[in-house]
Amino acid sequence: MASAVSLRVSPCFGTNSAYKPRVRVRAERLGGSDLSVSSDGVSVNETGSVRVEKEKKGSSPDGGNGGLKSRIEKIVVKEMVSEELEVLWDDGYGIKTVKDYLDAAKYMIKPDGGPPRWFCPAECGRPIKGSPALLFLPGLDGVGMGLILHHKALGKVFEVQCLHIPVHDRTPFEGLVKLVEETIRLENASRPNSPIYLVGDSFGGCLALAVAARNPNIDLVVILANPGEPLKMAAVGIDSKLPTTQKIEQLSGNLSALLPLLSGLADIIPKETLIWKLKLLKSASAYANSRLHAVKAEVLVLASDKDNMLPSREEAQRLKNLLPNCIIRCFEDNGHTLFLEDSMNLLTVIKGTCKYRRSRRHDFTSDFLPPSMSEYRYAFDVVSGLIRFASCSAMFSTMEDGKIVEGLAGVPDEGPVLLVGYHMLMGLELSCLTEAFLREKKIMVRGVAHPEWFWGKLQNSSYQFSFSDWMKVMGALPVTATNLFKALSAKSHVLLYPGGAREALHHKGEQYKLFWPNKPEFVRMAARFGATIVPFGTVGEDDIVELVLDYHDLMNIPVVNDIIKDASRDGIKIRDETKGEVGNQELFIPGLLPKIPGRFYYLFGKPIKLKGREDLLVDREDANEMYLQVKSEVEQCIAYLLKKREEDPYRSIIDRTIYRALYAPLDQVPSFKA
Repeated sequence: MASAVSLRVSPCFGTNSAYKPRVRVRAERLGGSDLSVSSDGVSVNETGSVRVEKEKKGSSPDGGNGGLKSRIEKIVVKEMVSEELEVLWDDGYGIKTVKDYLDAAKYMIKPDGGPPRWFCPAECGRPIKGSPALLFLPGLDGVGMGLILHHKALGKVFEVQCLHIPVHDRTPFEGLVKLVEETIRLENASRPNSPIYLVGDSFGGCLALAVAARNPNIDLVVILANPGEPLKMAAVGIDSKLPTTQKIEQLSGNLSALLPLLSGLADIIPKETLIWKLKLLKSASAYANSRLHAVKAEVLVLASDKDNMLPSREEAQRLKNLLPNCIIRCFEDNGHTLFLEDSMNLLTVIKGTCKYRRSRRHDFTSDFLPPSMSEYRYAFDVVSGLIRFASCSAMFSTMEDGKIVEGLAGVPDEGPVLLVGYHMLMGLELSCLTEAFLREKKIMVRGVAHPEWFWGKLQNSSYQFSFSDWMKVMGALPVTATNLFKALSAKSHVLLYPGGAREALHHKGEQYKLFWPNKPEFVRMAARFGATIVPFGTVGEDDIVELVLDYHDLMNIPVVNDIIKDASRDGIKIRDETKGEVGNQELFIPGLLPKIPGRFYYLFGKPIKLKGREDLLVDREDANEMYLQVKSEVEQCIAYLLKKREEDPYRSIIDRTIYRALYAPLDQVPSFKA
């Protein structure tokens, strides 16, 4: 049986010279033969030395961290990389399983006499241009293949290197720290403005924190998975009154029994290695915990609620309390081996927590990664599957000649495009709109959202990977002039609701009424980039839910009004009512009662091209006239839909369900004749 893994020749091996360009090579082991690696005249033998067959550019002397020696030839290979990812790209998630991990581990743990080393799995491929480095630090098994389910996805947007610690290697924890430290320092010297990601799995988390503590001036993003404390779990059942020597003996026995469960490789890792791992784990935990105060890096802690091995959630909370720049995401249905389990895509989590960046600061436009096909399916089948099923949206658009057609053909494919429309109650229309553009046109709509979803209490209210995180995965960005400027300059399709939270949290009897501010700033911004404005209307909220408690009702309830006031006191304000604009809307959850579902309807009006309309930048009267025209178009779209939905034979969910069962899937149920 063949096993394949790609090794990236790393500058941290056996070189004290300047940073060397990276080379991707493919390694294959056939049956029981030695590991051989080759690519474009480059070969690597079992001991890790590198040989250039076609052309040698020189060599560097042995060196490294103590006994961590290797030999490297200076090799220059020009790599072809793409500029960006396509929408609905293939991230490979679901192809690999734990079985692939175990198969790869069986070959990689065979003794080779070599030191700890870096390698790049073949599945990672070549990343897009400007991708930051990601170093994976393994758990107790030391194999380095713990991200096998995520290799293809991560390899698209990171330069991935995985640490492999051979089964018979006895490098102390301090030696491993120095190895990782040398690597990040070389990487930082090569690209000082690019972040370096350290992903630590269990034991690897201790290693990542130790390195971060020793290098506070290097821009690091540390991601820890299930950073539990094994010593605490192993101490369960040990009598505190026993002599110290007996306590240590029992603790050692408990940990020895625990390690096979943690590693998952009990049948193939030698017993003496497990004993060594025990000692290594103890020193790693003490080393990292004593230096937490020095960690200045961004830290993302991923914890499993069903981790029966380690108290991961408690440890995650402890780290959040101790580290100044730490956030947590918990996964209620996952166990200890988080990276090897279903329904956990590491890249999705990185994107949803806004941790992916290519420079010093996260940029919502330049650092945005479009959703993959697996993210698209999960987001719209699982996260928002219920609302999509219940509403069965009907989409219509207007061609340039004014004809209304079914579907989105009337919306321009080329940006920049500014979609301006009505915000239904609680933003119920958002997921269906985003899904339709992805499915029909493969266009990612960048919706501007209230800053509370990104930096306020809505973001911090839950440690679960929640709807607010999925909003970011699906392109949401904070509503600021800067973000709108950047999105339009990138020729994006941008979704804007001038009525904002005031429309989405409207009062009783205010459905389908626009609450727009007085200033036509979005018209001027669109004109600056020659964008096309597409006004649109949506209806259907009154067919899905009934508003029974609005803002005024809730403020008349003694306890509830205090909760709303407290929540709004420190909220992010985005409008100034002293200048005549609509006042800031306090955020709250209205009282709703579900109805037997009707249907959502969308009508995108005739595109308004602003290319060549520089007059709108200087003439405020012209800009205001265009603003009122857009607003009027939105109101006309709403009026049209309210009238025409009465003609829809499949407005009721009962009729739609029967039709779907007999004829068509969810997105192909017909509606009224336009």
